Amino acid sequence: MGILSGNPKNEPMHYGEVMSVWSSLFAANGMIDSYQTLLNHAGDKQLKELIEESIQQAQMEAEQLAQLLKANGIGLPPGPMERPLADVNSIPDGARFQDHEISTLISSNIAAGLAACSQVIGQCIREDIAAMFLQFHNQKAALGGRFLQLNKNNGWLVPPPLHHGEPVVMG
Repeated sequence: MGILSGNPKNEPMHYGEVMSVWSSLFAANGMIDSYQTLLNHAGDKQLKELIEESIQQAQMEAEQLAQLLKANGIGLPPGPMERPLADVNSIPDGARFQDHEISTLISSNIAAGLAACSQVIGQCIREDIAAMFLQFHNQKAALGGRFLQLNKNNGWLVPPPLHHGEPVVMG
């Protein structure tokens, strides 16, 4: 039996896995921080619920990633700071993020997270790490679908130019 056979949890992480897991934890901590702040700016009830779900998802990911790094003797990036709750009406209009801006920002983060998870899955040689990022990918995809529906329902979706023409047949 080789070093990379048997229980994946007993296998060493390669440098790419270490960097990807550490970077993902750093990003999750940043999302927790920023989403807690954005929650203070949100007015739409459904958007607030999705932001809270986004925070919970990032916290769950951060917990799993931190456990993996600790189990492998790898130092952790700085953690998130708890943000206080604020009254949305106390934020001046010019300083306040609007609901559609918040939803667009988080939707973009989800899209980037899907690509990042796919990249990590592709580089993994440890099946347990690949499975963890597949779980994160699936959860992000489901959350992204709910944000897409919210954006459509509220008229916040800005589509790219839509193609309505007939295909050109050559020959």
